[in-house]
Amino acid sequence: MKIGRTALTGTLALALAACGGGGSNPPPTSGGPSPTPTPTPTTAACTAAEEIDYANAVLNEWYLFPDLLDDTVDPAAFNDVQDFLDARVAPARAQDIDRGFTFATSIEEENELINSGSSAGFGVRLAYDTANNRVLALEAFENGNGFAAGIDRGTELLAIGTTTTNLQLVSNLMASGGPQAVINALGPSDPGVTRVLRFRTADGTVIEQSVAKSEFSLDPISDRYGVQIIQDGAKKVGYLNLRTFIVRDASAQLEDAFDLFRGEGVTELIIDFRYNGGGLVDVADTLGDLLGRGRVGDVWSRTVLRPSKSADNETEFFDFEDEAIQPTKIAFIGRGGTASASELVINSMVPYLGNNVALVGTNTFGKPVGQFGFDLERCDLRVRAVTFKTVNADDEGDYFSGLASTVPNTCAAPDDIFEPLGDPAEDSVAAALDFLAGRSCNPIAAQSDKGIAGASAESQRAMVPLGDTRRMLQPRRPNPAQFEIPGLF
Repeated sequence: MKIGRTALTGTLALALAACGGGGSNPPPTSGGPSPTPTPTPTTAACTAAEEIDYANAVLNEWYLFPDLLDDTVDPAAFNDVQDFLDARVAPARAQDIDRGFTFATSIEEENELINSGSSAGFGVRLAYDTANNRVLALEAFENGNGFAAGIDRGTELLAIGTTTTNLQLVSNLMASGGPQAVINALGPSDPGVTRVLRFRTADGTVIEQSVAKSEFSLDPISDRYGVQIIQDGAKKVGYLNLRTFIVRDASAQLEDAFDLFRGEGVTELIIDFRYNGGGLVDVADTLGDLLGRGRVGDVWSRTVLRPSKSADNETEFFDFEDEAIQPTKIAFIGRGGTASASELVINSMVPYLGNNVALVGTNTFGKPVGQFGFDLERCDLRVRAVTFKTVNADDEGDYFSGLASTVPNTCAAPDDIFEPLGDPAEDSVAAALDFLAGRSCNPIAAQSDKGIAGASAESQRAMVPLGDTRRMLQPRRPNPAQFEIPGLF
């Protein structure tokens, strides 16, 4: 199942790494976009016109929906490559099939994220409550300064300031400027940026503390709760919480997790993707292999490009992994922020588990397409363009409205952020256990929770739903880590 490109299910371009439709990858080895802009000396300044010409060449040759490009857009009318990309793909955006998925990013920053899993910030994932003007922590990365200060799942951010004398209440910021005002108050994601934060932890304790942003690693599987064996009566259930597919080290951590499951004789699983926005297709492929004992050689997924690039279409097969198990039943926990590679994994398991697979929580985001990364190295520009879609062994894959209408079973469940992830008392985990045990549940309404129809590309990128009154706190121009891990600060 190993592929020779790096695909992203999230949002990346043709450096031959792919994301999207279930993941991201680099572009096929057939090369970069044609025509490729003529190289210029590295001493010359990189101009916006050069970047826009390169992005235009990428779209013209590789974009998955060539009939949905606006050919009336004049490149000369733009001085920002992202604005140009947004304008050209506007027809696809209007049909909700490219909802901010085509974008420009930094080669250096994205490669650092993928290869080292490093980012800068407080190390927390934040959401805002659209009904009550509140900002809450959904989870915290254990080696970030936010967690060290006491911020964890269920913490409410109350006030932000640069000093104790100029604290601004989050409720006032939300009321006056919406989530962007909170984002502005939190400051840039640079090491050393310091803010005084007043917050209330899940147990009701109010803390006011100066917290500095720093480099921290994005551990894809938490050492606290990421892998567990849940005893449900006489049965052992394996619980896996995968935060992201974007870090290459995730594959090794997944192998360790399944080694534990195999050793414990686990055949029923809860796989928690509730905040997982996707990432690398090859990591999704590894997870598929680990779920594929007894299926080696069967079709895992198919990658489909535009007709003119059909020679680059690929079929991925289950490959052998020593740690693999043969699951009999899986409950996937998902929400509106569950996208791309996460959806690829769920969709790819449906042909094999049928009625023994369920989506628990809410409907998913609906991103069956992915991006290759196309690099203009001299400008540190990577264009992540929607270039492929993925389908499962039954050729099913057009779930732009989410997976709730395609997965055989669904169980609606809230995200109880005041209970730890992986705790059987947490509402979504409890509902997943009910499905595995054959107990009843209420189905998920199949309608999607995009909440962004007709919105601008920047608004779409900034509005990641969670299937309730919460949305990820997301800048309109996210950095590479925030693209793949929405809500990260």
